[in-house]
Amino acid sequence: MPWEFDNDKPIYTQLVNIFKLKIISATLKPAEKLSSVRELAQIAGVNPNTMQRALSELEHEKLVYSNRTAGRFVTEDENLIANIRETYAKNYITELVSSLLKIGLSTEEILALIEQELKKTSR
Repeated sequence: MPWEFDNDKPIYTQLVNIFKLKIISATLKPAEKLSSVRELAQIAGVNPNTMQRALSELEHEKLVYSNRTAGRFVTEDENLIANIRETYAKNYITELVSSLLKIGLSTEEILALIEQELKKTSR
């Protein structure tokens, strides 16, 4: 089943973000071999050139590396993965806090709601 994409953003950037999320959530493990470009493109329902562009961007960002004879692999640099995970988390938190402040919640109310939600989901 093809992946779903937002028509307002370039598909290759969406693919980069999808792979980043898979890497920082450990759906794709460090040193894990990726499928071929053609196979990934078929799974995602995109042109192989688009998938190649996304993977090249991930290589540029050092999240993926190529071994000419063996294919592409997820980085083994756990510090890099942790830094990207933290950046994503901070971005989500900034967006959440900004939205909650816009609807008139105080800092104390926001913290109380977050604590309640954490207690519910960590059971």
